[in-house]
This record gives sequence, C-alpha cells and structure tokens, in this order.
Amino acid sequence: MSKKIRKPIKKEKDFSGKILKILSQNANKPFNYKQIGAKLELDDTNSRNQIIKDLKILAAQKKIVETEPGKYLVKAISQDYYEGTIDMTSRKTAYFICDEFEEDVFIPTNNLNRALDKDKVKVYVYNRRKGKRPEGEVIEVIERDKTEFVGVIDIQANFAFVSTANPKMYTDIFIAKDKIGEAENGDVVLVKIDEWPKRADSPFGSVIRVLGKPGEHNTEIHAILAEYGLPADFPVEVEVYAQKIDTSIQESEIAKRRDMRDTLTFTIDPKDAKDFDDALSFKKLENGNFEIGIHIADVSYYLEEGTILDDEAYQRATSVYLVDRVVPMLPEVLSNFACSLRPNEEKYTFSAVFEISPTSQVINQWFGRTVIYSDQRFAYEEAQYIIETKDNTIPVDISITGESYVVSDEIVEATLKLDELAKILRKKRMQQGAISFDKVEVKFNLNEEGEPEGVYFKISKDANHLIEEFMLLANRKVAEYIGKQKKTFVYRIHDEPNEDKLIAMQTVIAKFGYKIDFRNKGDIAKSLNSLMEEVNGKKEQNLIDTLAIRSMSKAKYSTDNIGHYGLAFDYYSHFTSPIRRYPDVMVHRLLQYYLDGGASVDEETYETKSLHCSNMESLATNAERDSIKYMQVKYMQDHQDEEFLGVISGVTEWGIYVEIVSNKCEGMVRIREIKDDYYTFDEKQYALVGATSNSILQLGDEIYVKVKNADLVKKQLDFHFLRRAE
Repeated sequence: MSKKIRKPIKKEKDFSGKILKILSQNANKPFNYKQIGAKLELDDTNSRNQIIKDLKILAAQKKIVETEPGKYLVKAISQDYYEGTIDMTSRKTAYFICDEFEEDVFIPTNNLNRALDKDKVKVYVYNRRKGKRPEGEVIEVIERDKTEFVGVIDIQANFAFVSTANPKMYTDIFIAKDKIGEAENGDVVLVKIDEWPKRADSPFGSVIRVLGKPGEHNTEIHAILAEYGLPADFPVEVEVYAQKIDTSIQESEIAKRRDMRDTLTFTIDPKDAKDFDDALSFKKLENGNFEIGIHIADVSYYLEEGTILDDEAYQRATSVYLVDRVVPMLPEVLSNFACSLRPNEEKYTFSAVFEISPTSQVINQWFGRTVIYSDQRFAYEEAQYIIETKDNTIPVDISITGESYVVSDEIVEATLKLDELAKILRKKRMQQGAISFDKVEVKFNLNEEGEPEGVYFKISKDANHLIEEFMLLANRKVAEYIGKQKKTFVYRIHDEPNEDKLIAMQTVIAKFGYKIDFRNKGDIAKSLNSLMEEVNGKKEQNLIDTLAIRSMSKAKYSTDNIGHYGLAFDYYSHFTSPIRRYPDVMVHRLLQYYLDGGASVDEETYETKSLHCSNMESLATNAERDSIKYMQVKYMQDHQDEEFLGVISGVTEWGIYVEIVSNKCEGMVRIREIKDDYYTFDEKQYALVGATSNSILQLGDEIYVKVKNADLVKKQLDFHFLRRAE
C-alpha cells in the first residue's frame, strides 16, 4: 500500500514536552506564552490557548516556576535532569540508561521527542516516588548515535519513504524527490538522516548508496555491513599504498632480531584459514625443561604509524567474520601473505619465549622481535588426530592437502608434549576460578554461490585448547610484565557478572533443576563451571549456555586494569592476533617501546583508542551474528516442507521461541498459532498456560514445528506449531 505524503501539523494534545525543551535550553531566560509560541512557530488562537493551559499545568506540577506574572523558567532543580542514552524497545517505547539510576527510566512513545536508539539525550525524570517506576521525557537530543540506516525504499510520484527492518527504528525516513538518486522502487538502500524538522512526523534523509534487490545474497550481506557502518572494500589509495610496501625478508633486518629459524615451529589453525597470526616453537632443554615460543606476526613492522594504511586499520579496528566472507582489517597483501605465518616461509615475528617445566611452571620468559621458519601447517582436525591416535600418518578424510601424508616424529612428539602441558595450564586456570564457555558454534557448508547446503557444529577439542592455553599464557605474561612496571598499557578487561542477570538466569534454570551458588564470586565461577558440565549434551544446553554468557559483563579494552574475571587473570592483554585486531598492534608497539626503555605514554590517548576498538568490536560482533541469522533463514527456506524437533528457548506474551535441535535455527510460534487451546502468558511460571486444559508450554519443552515464513530481509523465522514431543 502506498504512503500518503505527510501534511504539516497534526493536532497536538498538549505542548508540554516542547515547552520543557525550550525552557531547559534557555535555563536562565524566562519566557511568556507569546515567546514560546514564536519558538514553536504557532500563532493561531487555539495553539496559544493550549500553550497558556500547559504552562499552568507544568507550574502546578512544579516542573517550571512563574518568576513574574506570565513568565516562566524551568525549575532549577538539577537532579530532575539527567544525561544518558536511549535504549529503544520493539514497541516504540524506550528506556533511559543513566549511571545515576539503579533501574532504567521508562520513556513512553509520546515522550521520545525524536530520540532514536542509543542516542545521547537529556531527560526530565518524574514519577520518582517510592514504589513507582521512574518515567521520563526527552528534553534534548544531544548527539545521534547513528545517522545512516539500511532499508527498503517505497517511491511515490513526488517523494519516497525508506522503511528499515530494525524493530528498534520506530519511524520511516522521508526522502524528497531530488534525494532519491539512482534508487528504484523496492531497492535496499543506505540512507542518511539530514534533518528532522519540528513539524515533521519523520526525519528527512537522502539515499547515499543502492545496495540491491531484497533477498539477493550479496545485497543482504552488504546490507548487514552497511547497517553497522562497516566497510565492504578498501579505498583504492590504501590498496595502492599496501602494494608498494617492501615485504621481502632482509638480512639487515634479521641481524636486529633473535633468529629462531632453526627451532621446530608449526601453526595450528582452522581448515579454511587464510591468515595465520600465530605459531608455536618447541625445543627440549638439557635441564629437562622445554623452550616454548609463541610467535606472532610482526604486523607493526609493516604498519607504520601515521600512514593512510595505519589510519584505515585503526578505523576498522578489527576484521569482520561473516558466514561467507572475511572483511579484513588489513589488505590481502599483508593479511594473507606478508604477515601470515605460512609454512616453509621465513617471517618476521614478535615473540614470547618461555622456559617451562614439565609441570607447566614458567621458569624464565623473554619478549622481543624474532624471525622464524614455519616447518608445518596443521588444521585443528589434523592436530586432534595426532593427539588422539599418536599416529604420524594423517588420513585423507581430514588432510588439508587432499591426500594422506606423514608427519615427522619430531613434530608428533612436540604436539603431544604441548598438549600435555596445555592440559596442566587449563586445569590450573579452572582451579583459580576461570569459567569455561565452550558454546557450540553454528557453521554452514556453502556451495560456490555462497548458498547454505548444510549445517554443522564447531566444538572445541584438545587441539583447540592447546592453542588457546599458549595464547592465553602469552597474553597474560605480556600484560603482567608491563602492568607490574605501572606503565600505560592496553589491557583486555572483564568485570564481574551482573548480579541481576544472574538472578534472572537462576529463575530460568531452576525450571530444569539447576542452581547457582551466589555466596561469593569464586563460588559463582565454580557453580557456573559445574552447570556447564551438567548441561553438556542435554536439550537445554544451548539455551543455558546463552543465558550464562548474557549474564556476564562484556570484555573490553582499557588502560584501567581491573583484571579479567572470566579467565581469572589479574593481568590480561591481547597480543596474539595483530592481523585481525588493532589493539594487538598497539600492544606490540607499546611492548617494544618499553623494552627499548621508553617512559610511560599518555593514558588518555590510549584510553580513547581502547574505547574506539571496543565499540568497533561490538559492531563487528553484531554484524557476524546477523550474518548467521540471515544464513539460518536462508537455509530454512529450502526446508519448508519438513517437520523439525525443537526446544522452547523463550516464552513471551505474544508467543514462544523455538530452537531446532538439529541445526540451532531459532524462530517464533505466535500464540494465536497454537490451536489446541486458548493460551495466555503466565509471567510467574514463565510459561504459556491453556485456559481449558491447564496444559503448559514452558522453557525446555520439546515440540515439533514446521516453517511458516522465512523472511530474509528481517532475518526472522516463523514456525507452525504441530504437536508436543512424546
């Protein structure tokens, strides 16, 4: 259905919000009704009478003060006005997030006053009586979180509207005829909000890029990137700059480094990896200990500060791993070639070299620049085969070469010893309170066109843990080395869990017979680890894993070291992945600077950079999550006639969320679609209850479903309810 053009002013119930906004923006200047009318561009009698009436109501409510007859100031009680951010719901209402309130402040729809999700705003807070939830009204939008949005354009004769699929974007965007550009009706476009006139229902914007037709694979992938402001390609000038870098290995540079080319070295990475950030070296020492090197691509050698290449890498801050592609932080000439620790090639590296005892005690440590030669590249599956069988002949079915091959006895021995030491390190971490989240990852088998042909689950095994433990060791020891010098550094920090979220999680898991020990943070960690072990392999595992992860604080980068709760480390940094993470590049630069005797750098500068990297990491994570949702919907489109066994993973007043057991795809069964009774939502039981039969549908129940609708644009699945599982 076509939209009608919006006419100037819809009739207002009152002008209270606008009056408060005007007075708060001019806090020291009293206004009368005529001046307010002029500010609002209203001069008709009805509007003026309404303004007079609203002024008297606001004065009676003690929100404003009549300083002299007919003149008003906003009430000078600063504690009623707060700055914070908007958190929109999907129901066109919002919550105001502010550190000064223990609970979020509710913002009704008519009090949003043009604020959008995550905008920084000033809010007037009222209803603050004990026992009452505080409510607020947006007085001013201080700063927009974003001004660019992805949506589908609906073009009319003289104008257009763009509607987004984002449930938190409660308004469409008006596009004037001369701002439509090359877009055709129904295209997916990227638009920019230019202004939001006072009298307009919708913001005014312009089309800045046409992404394609809805539902087409590349359109939807590019739409995901554009939605989060993530680039799809490198600027030409950056690519040209990168191509001109001398990536040859020079004897003059080798002379400045520790030469470890003769030490046995190999990499273990995913089968489809293109960039190899890290390698391990192994040497037995005469005293019975082992020299183990964690060698990381020396990206900072090629990535010079102040260049356009470095500026681009910093802006990106991270590589983005979508289901069908990687959007790298660095151009391919560096990420896949010069910096990648490929087999049978000499490479510049930055290394953490440890002397480790047979009981995994670190006896000595050394940090610095090195040159290495990788003797072997393994996929995790190949290393896992060696660990499980102790066999040195890799079979065809897991070989990355496509044929069976023999591994040297030296490498087999090194792999088995590293696995043994890693298991000791892991056991120590768990005993110290680290939390083990081995959440099942959903992966897709894609054909040449990027279409999903199958779903499989990625599960961490011993080979994954081997690499993980030695990377954690390097990250921890680098952070500890600088941290104990009290010099400015970029840490990876992780705060303690959110207690409210843990309590909410306890309510849910209690339905399955589980509980969390809240006595102290050590007990919480042990309790969560026990829970993870107990649910492993059970139908509710993915649900409880997800709830547990959501209860955790988010890890982030900061110069303020508060430790890493999840890993149970007092010091932790990111040192091991500079090809794909800019904070690791900063860590390498700072470490070398301090090794050279440099004084502590400016903390504020690096805190700003850390915040930027944390924000970009969050956007990349959201894009990656959206790409998985998109691919799940795309996969389910081809299975619309099949029945699936699912587990109820969420219950709301409008229906139940169901996660399919065989592929982890999640969709919704609307409450009206469940025909065997009339169901209502019971908030206390967190369940749907049948009015006639009293039958219950609750978390963890198994039911059979069928695809009703698969919406690629919204990335949503709707299911038909078929029956309960017996």
